[in-house]
Amino acid sequence: MIRLLVLFLVLALPAQAEKIVLGLSQDQVSITATFNGSEILIFGAVKRETPIPEAETLGVIISVAGPDTPVTVRRKDRRLGIWINTDAVEVDAAPSFYAVATSGPMKDVLRDVEDLRHRVTIPRVIRSVGAAIDDSPLFSQALVRIRAGEGLYQVLEGAVDLEQETLFRTSISLPSNLTEGDYAARIFLTRDGQVIDEYVTIIPVQKVGLEQWLYSLAHENALLYGLMSLAIAIAAGWGASAAFGLLRR
Repeated sequence: MIRLLVLFLVLALPAQAEKIVLGLSQDQVSITATFNGSEILIFGAVKRETPIPEAETLGVIISVAGPDTPVTVRRKDRRLGIWINTDAVEVDAAPSFYAVATSGPMKDVLRDVEDLRHRVTIPRVIRSVGAAIDDSPLFSQALVRIRAGEGLYQVLEGAVDLEQETLFRTSISLPSNLTEGDYAARIFLTRDGQVIDEYVTIIPVQKVGLEQWLYSLAHENALLYGLMSLAIAIAAGWGASAAFGLLRR
């Protein structure tokens, strides 16, 4: 009886008018010893059960977020002619990488209340609830400014191409200084600034080849890694000395 009631309730729900159908140019990113960055093309379409609404414009927002990590942000002041750390704020969680691209100005495609609910913009994805000083927002802004300068935080307004409110695409550039882990790609459809559908997929970013072997060795067998590094340094020094001696003859 309960199963039959649940079935009737599901059948009574209205069909979702617009849904996301997504594609990726690559479903994983490999970090090698010569890795100098990458680019991911994210594209898709809007599947509809009804005609395109004419009253409200469709908006598309695409974000890619790296693993969250705690960060300590420090402020330096000049005291007696020396720059020293005076204050610090512990940011509870901040994505190691975050890029958000939109089909139009952010204020037009996403309402503040929807941003608060889904945590789309960069200030919303940074959590600093345990900060003890009053001007902690300034520390979060400094973190955003620093990581934006390194290419780790990107705001790409208008970078999503949207054709006939059906096909969309954008490209996200990944810098060379990526953190290994799972990167979450989120796509939002909005009407009048309200989210009407969301799609989430994971893009693994992993070290491979020599880079992975050296990383594993350094973390799992630090003694062997140190001895190997010392041996390589000695061999390189001896080789350079021998080559210099031959050149002098």
